[in-house]
Amino acid sequence: SNLQCIEIDDRSVELLGGKHPMLRVSHQDVLQVDYPALANDEGGPLSIIGNLPYYITSQILFALADASHSDSVRSATVTMQWEVGKRIVAPTRTKDYGILSVVFQLYADCNIHFKIPPTVFYPQPKVDSALIGLHFLGPTQLRARLAGVNPVNLRSVVTSTFQQRRKTVRNGLKPLALKMFGGDKERVKEFLDGAPCPLPQSVEAAREAGDKFALSQKLPDDWAKKRPEELTPGQFVEITRMLYGPNDGDGGVESQLNNKVWRKLKHGAN
Repeated sequence: SNLQCIEIDDRSVELLGGKHPMLRVSHQDVLQVDYPALANDEGGPLSIIGNLPYYITSQILFALADASHSDSVRSATVTMQWEVGKRIVAPTRTKDYGILSVVFQLYADCNIHFKIPPTVFYPQPKVDSALIGLHFLGPTQLRARLAGVNPVNLRSVVTSTFQQRRKTVRNGLKPLALKMFGGDKERVKEFLDGAPCPLPQSVEAAREAGDKFALSQKLPDDWAKKRPEELTPGQFVEITRMLYGPNDGDGGVESQLNNKVWRKLKHGAN
Protein backbone atom coordinates (compact mmCIF):
# COMPACT_ATOMS: atom_id res chain seq x y z
CA SER A 1 0.00 0.00 0.00
CA ASN A 2 1.15 3.53 -0.76
CA LEU A 3 -0.81 4.82 2.24
CA GLN A 4 0.98 5.32 5.53
CA CYS A 5 -0.70 6.69 8.66
CA ILE A 6 0.90 8.75 11.43
CA GLU A 7 -0.74 8.30 14.84
CA ILE A 8 0.47 9.07 18.36
CA ASP A 9 -2.43 7.66 20.41
CA ASP A 10 -1.77 4.12 21.67
CA ARG A 11 -5.42 3.08 21.58
CA SER A 12 -5.92 4.37 18.05
CA VAL A 13 -2.82 2.52 16.81
CA GLU A 14 -4.13 -0.71 18.38
CA LEU A 15 -7.60 -0.16 16.93
CA LEU A 16 -6.28 0.52 13.43
CA GLY A 17 -4.01 -2.52 13.59
CA GLY A 18 -6.93 -4.75 14.59
CA LYS A 19 -9.43 -3.46 12.05
CA HIS A 20 -7.01 -2.88 9.17
CA PRO A 21 -4.10 -5.32 9.52
CA MET A 22 -2.70 -4.42 6.07
CA LEU A 23 -2.58 -0.71 6.89
CA ARG A 24 0.85 0.76 7.61
CA VAL A 25 0.66 2.78 10.81
CA SER A 26 3.66 4.71 12.12
CA HIS A 27 3.31 5.18 15.88
CA GLN A 28 4.86 8.62 16.41
CA ASP A 29 4.27 12.31 17.06
CA VAL A 30 3.41 14.13 13.83
CA LEU A 31 5.49 17.11 15.01
CA GLN A 32 8.60 14.90 14.97
CA VAL A 33 8.15 13.36 11.50
CA ASP A 34 11.23 13.57 9.27
CA TYR A 35 9.49 14.26 5.95
CA PRO A 36 12.61 14.18 3.73
CA ALA A 37 13.56 10.77 5.14
CA LEU A 38 9.99 9.52 4.76
CA ALA A 39 9.82 10.75 1.16
CA ASN A 40 13.13 9.03 0.44
CA ASP A 41 11.79 5.77 1.90
CA GLU A 42 8.60 6.07 -0.15
CA GLY A 43 10.48 6.82 -3.36
CA GLY A 44 9.25 10.34 -4.07
CA PRO A 45 7.32 13.41 -2.92
CA LEU A 46 4.54 12.85 -0.40
CA SER A 47 0.88 13.81 -0.67
CA ILE A 48 -0.45 14.58 2.80
CA ILE A 49 -4.07 13.95 3.81
CA GLY A 50 -5.26 14.55 7.34
CA ASN A 51 -7.57 15.95 9.96
CA LEU A 52 -5.10 18.22 11.76
CA PRO A 53 -5.28 18.66 15.54
CA TYR A 54 -6.39 22.27 15.83
CA TYR A 55 -3.96 23.24 18.59
CA ILE A 56 -0.89 22.35 16.48
CA THR A 57 -2.21 23.11 12.97
CA SER A 58 0.24 25.93 12.25
CA GLN A 59 3.24 23.91 13.40
CA ILE A 60 2.31 20.98 11.15
CA LEU A 61 1.80 23.32 8.19
CA PHE A 62 5.16 25.04 8.74
CA ALA A 63 6.85 21.62 8.80
CA LEU A 64 5.26 20.81 5.43
CA ALA A 65 6.43 24.14 4.00
CA ASP A 66 10.00 23.35 5.07
CA ALA A 67 9.69 19.85 3.62
CA SER A 68 8.79 21.37 0.26
CA HIS A 69 12.32 22.88 0.14
CA SER A 70 13.62 19.42 -0.72
CA ASP A 71 10.56 18.49 -2.80
CA SER A 72 9.66 15.99 -0.08
CA VAL A 73 6.02 17.11 0.10
CA ARG A 74 4.04 17.78 -3.06
CA SER A 75 0.60 18.60 -1.67
CA ALA A 76 -1.58 18.64 1.43
CA THR A 77 -5.34 18.18 1.64
CA VAL A 78 -6.20 18.78 5.27
CA THR A 79 -8.99 19.85 7.59
CA MET A 80 -8.42 22.68 10.03
CA GLN A 81 -10.32 25.34 11.93
CA TRP A 82 -12.26 27.59 9.56
CA GLU A 83 -10.63 30.72 10.96
CA VAL A 84 -7.14 29.33 10.27
CA GLY A 85 -8.12 28.33 6.75
CA LYS A 86 -9.31 31.88 6.08
CA ARG A 87 -5.92 33.23 7.18
CA ILE A 88 -4.10 31.03 4.67
CA VAL A 89 -6.04 32.36 1.67
CA ALA A 90 -6.69 35.90 2.97
CA PRO A 91 -6.03 38.80 0.58
CA THR A 92 -4.06 41.85 1.64
CA ARG A 93 -5.80 44.67 3.53
CA THR A 94 -7.95 42.28 5.58
CA LYS A 95 -7.83 41.40 9.29
CA ASP A 96 -7.21 37.72 8.45
CA TYR A 97 -4.05 38.49 6.45
CA GLY A 98 -0.92 37.62 8.40
CA ILE A 99 2.12 35.35 8.62
CA LEU A 100 0.23 32.24 7.45
CA SER A 101 -1.04 34.17 4.42
CA VAL A 102 2.44 35.39 3.45
CA VAL A 103 4.16 32.02 3.87
CA PHE A 104 1.64 29.79 2.15
CA GLN A 105 0.77 32.16 -0.68
CA LEU A 106 4.52 32.30 -1.37
CA TYR A 107 5.08 28.55 -1.08
CA ALA A 108 1.93 27.05 -2.55
CA ASP A 109 -1.27 27.39 -4.52
CA CYS A 110 -3.89 27.56 -1.75
CA ASN A 111 -7.61 26.83 -1.86
CA ILE A 112 -10.48 26.47 0.59
CA HIS A 113 -12.47 23.60 -0.90
CA PHE A 114 -15.46 23.94 1.44
CA LYS A 115 -16.63 24.68 4.97
CA ILE A 116 -17.37 21.73 7.29
CA PRO A 117 -20.01 22.07 10.05
CA PRO A 118 -19.35 20.80 13.60
CA THR A 119 -22.12 18.20 13.23
CA VAL A 120 -19.96 15.88 11.09
CA PHE A 121 -17.43 15.35 13.92
CA TYR A 122 -17.67 13.35 17.12
CA PRO A 123 -17.28 14.80 19.61
CA GLN A 124 -18.51 18.01 18.02
CA PRO A 125 -16.11 20.98 18.12
CA LYS A 126 -17.47 24.43 18.91
CA VAL A 127 -16.17 25.88 15.64
CA ASP A 128 -16.59 25.40 11.90
CA SER A 129 -13.84 23.61 9.99
CA ALA A 130 -12.49 23.84 6.44
CA LEU A 131 -10.99 21.45 3.92
CA ILE A 132 -7.88 23.19 2.61
CA GLY A 133 -5.81 22.27 -0.43
CA LEU A 134 -2.15 23.25 -0.65
CA HIS A 135 -0.16 22.42 -3.78
CA PHE A 136 3.47 23.28 -3.03
CA LEU A 137 5.50 24.91 -5.77
CA GLY A 138 8.63 22.88 -5.04
CA PRO A 139 12.21 24.16 -4.80
CA THR A 140 12.70 25.30 -8.42
CA GLN A 141 9.63 27.52 -8.57
CA LEU A 142 10.11 28.73 -4.99
CA ARG A 143 13.68 29.79 -5.78
CA ALA A 144 12.38 31.67 -8.81
CA ARG A 145 10.00 33.63 -6.58
CA LEU A 146 12.68 34.33 -3.97
CA ALA A 147 15.29 35.26 -6.62
CA GLY A 148 18.24 34.89 -4.26
CA VAL A 149 16.53 35.89 -0.99
CA ASN A 150 17.17 33.51 1.92
CA PRO A 151 13.87 32.40 3.51
CA VAL A 152 15.54 32.48 6.96
CA ASN A 153 15.91 36.24 6.49
CA LEU A 154 12.39 36.48 5.14
CA ARG A 155 11.11 34.86 8.32
CA SER A 156 12.86 37.51 10.41
CA VAL A 157 11.27 40.32 8.38
CA VAL A 158 7.76 38.85 8.34
CA THR A 159 7.67 37.96 12.04
CA SER A 160 9.13 41.32 13.08
CA THR A 161 6.52 43.30 11.17
CA PHE A 162 3.48 41.22 12.09
CA GLN A 163 4.39 41.18 15.77
CA GLN A 164 3.36 44.84 15.62
CA ARG A 165 0.75 44.61 12.89
CA ARG A 166 -1.06 47.80 13.97
CA LYS A 167 2.13 49.80 13.52
CA THR A 168 3.82 50.76 10.28
CA VAL A 169 6.43 48.52 8.68
CA ARG A 170 8.97 51.19 9.61
CA ASN A 171 8.28 50.79 13.33
CA GLY A 172 8.09 47.01 13.12
CA LEU A 173 11.40 46.68 11.29
CA LYS A 174 13.43 49.25 13.22
CA PRO A 175 14.68 46.82 15.95
CA LEU A 176 15.65 44.22 13.33
CA ALA A 177 17.43 46.85 11.22
CA LEU A 178 19.33 48.13 14.28
CA LYS A 179 20.51 44.59 14.93
CA MET A 180 21.43 44.08 11.27
CA PHE A 181 23.43 47.33 11.11
CA GLY A 182 25.13 46.93 14.48
CA GLY A 183 23.21 49.76 16.12
CA ASP A 184 24.14 52.31 13.43
CA LYS A 185 21.08 54.59 13.47
CA GLU A 186 22.15 56.47 10.34
CA ARG A 187 22.26 53.28 8.29
CA VAL A 188 18.90 52.23 9.74
CA LYS A 189 17.38 55.57 8.72
CA GLU A 190 18.93 55.27 5.26
CA PHE A 191 17.38 51.81 4.88
CA LEU A 192 13.93 52.82 6.13
CA ASP A 193 13.89 55.99 4.02
CA GLY A 194 15.37 54.23 1.01
CA ALA A 195 13.79 53.62 -2.37
CA PRO A 196 13.05 49.97 -3.24
CA CYS A 197 15.77 47.96 -4.96
CA PRO A 198 15.32 47.31 -8.69
CA LEU A 199 13.55 44.02 -9.22
CA PRO A 200 15.87 41.18 -10.30
CA GLN A 201 15.91 40.50 -14.02
CA SER A 202 14.28 37.10 -13.46
CA VAL A 203 11.35 38.75 -11.65
CA GLU A 204 11.02 41.39 -14.38
CA ALA A 205 10.89 38.60 -16.96
CA ALA A 206 8.17 36.84 -14.96
CA ARG A 207 6.20 40.10 -14.83
CA GLU A 208 6.46 40.49 -18.58
CA ALA A 209 5.16 36.94 -18.94
CA GLY A 210 2.12 37.86 -16.83
CA ASP A 211 3.07 35.89 -13.70
CA LYS A 212 0.50 36.92 -11.06
CA PHE A 213 2.90 36.63 -8.11
CA ALA A 214 5.63 38.68 -9.80
CA LEU A 215 3.13 41.34 -10.89
CA SER A 216 2.42 42.08 -7.22
CA GLN A 217 6.09 42.02 -6.14
CA LYS A 218 7.16 45.62 -6.78
CA LEU A 219 7.35 47.80 -3.67
CA PRO A 220 5.79 51.29 -3.56
CA ASP A 221 8.15 54.16 -2.79
CA ASP A 222 6.43 54.71 0.57
CA TRP A 223 6.70 51.03 1.56
CA ALA A 224 7.93 51.79 5.10
CA LYS A 225 4.79 53.83 5.84
CA LYS A 226 2.53 50.87 5.06
CA ARG A 227 1.09 48.48 7.62
CA PRO A 228 2.11 44.82 7.23
CA GLU A 229 -1.32 43.70 6.01
CA GLU A 230 -1.02 46.10 3.06
CA LEU A 231 2.00 44.31 1.57
CA THR A 232 1.90 41.21 -0.64
CA PRO A 233 4.06 38.13 -0.06
CA GLY A 234 6.23 39.21 -2.99
CA GLN A 235 6.70 42.66 -1.48
CA PHE A 236 7.93 41.07 1.76
CA VAL A 237 10.50 39.23 -0.36
CA GLU A 238 11.65 42.59 -1.72
CA ILE A 239 11.89 44.21 1.73
CA THR A 240 14.05 41.26 2.77
CA ARG A 241 16.25 41.85 -0.28
CA MET A 242 16.65 45.51 0.71
CA LEU A 243 17.78 44.59 4.23
CA TYR A 244 19.81 41.42 3.63
CA GLY A 245 20.50 41.27 -0.11
CA PRO A 246 21.28 40.07 -2.68
CA ASN A 247 20.47 43.30 -4.50
CA ASP A 248 22.75 43.09 -7.51
CA GLY A 249 19.67 43.20 -9.74
CA ASP A 250 20.36 40.11 -11.83
CA GLY A 251 18.87 37.46 -9.54
CA GLY A 252 21.85 35.24 -10.23
CA VAL A 253 22.31 34.17 -6.61
CA GLU A 254 20.38 31.00 -5.81
CA SER A 255 18.24 31.05 -2.67
CA GLN A 256 19.45 28.71 0.05
CA LEU A 257 16.59 26.48 1.15
CA ASN A 258 17.48 25.11 4.59
CA ASN A 259 15.82 22.07 6.11
CA LYS A 260 14.36 24.21 8.88
CA VAL A 261 13.11 27.74 8.38
CA TRP A 262 9.51 27.94 9.59
CA ARG A 263 9.45 24.76 11.67
CA LYS A 264 10.52 24.93 15.32
CA LEU A 265 14.02 23.61 15.96
CA LYS A 266 12.71 21.14 18.55
CA HIS A 267 10.38 19.55 16.01
CA GLY A 268 11.84 16.74 13.93
CA ALA A 269 15.36 15.93 12.74
CA ASN A 270 14.75 17.68 9.39
